[in-house]
Amino acid sequence: MCRLGLSHIFLELQEILISTEVRVLDKRKANGAASVRELIDGRFKDFSDWKLKKTGGIDWMKRIRYNESIVSRIGVEIQVSGRSDLLARDIVHIRNSLQDSEIDVGVIVVPSKEFSLLLTDRVADFSYAVRYVEKELREAKTYPIILLGIEHDGLTDQPLPKKTTNLGAQ
Repeated sequence: MCRLGLSHIFLELQEILISTEVRVLDKRKANGAASVRELIDGRFKDFSDWKLKKTGGIDWMKRIRYNESIVSRIGVEIQVSGRSDLLARDIVHIRNSLQDSEIDVGVIVVPSKEFSLLLTDRVADFSYAVRYVEKELREAKTYPIILLGIEHDGLTDQPLPKKTTNLGAQ
């Protein structure tokens, strides 16, 4: 991060994640994972120059410019609201973005083991993500990828709302 001049952006990413207040009901699978994602995305929007990509590719990206030149870029994948097999897709997104010179470093954000148990989706937790990179998709160890684990901020008496999908015609 320091060599690429991305340390202050990495600190900003940490600030985004730390300042996202997430309170959950202390009950297994009670909290909507998509709500956590919405909270995090909302905090990214409060900080300047972070670009969201809606479909395919890296979720969030920020570039460092010097004069008119882009010096380096960081890409962030938020993996809190999907099946655990989507971690592989995130790694592929980062790999492809690195190979296409769209980013210089990738970060994957996942919940801690304890936090993931409180979420509805079968999301990849931090220990799973580390094990997956080290054992299953070993070539990912050669990529400049950082895995960040996040935790909730405390408990509440109401669960985070679950999202309703596939409603069909009514």
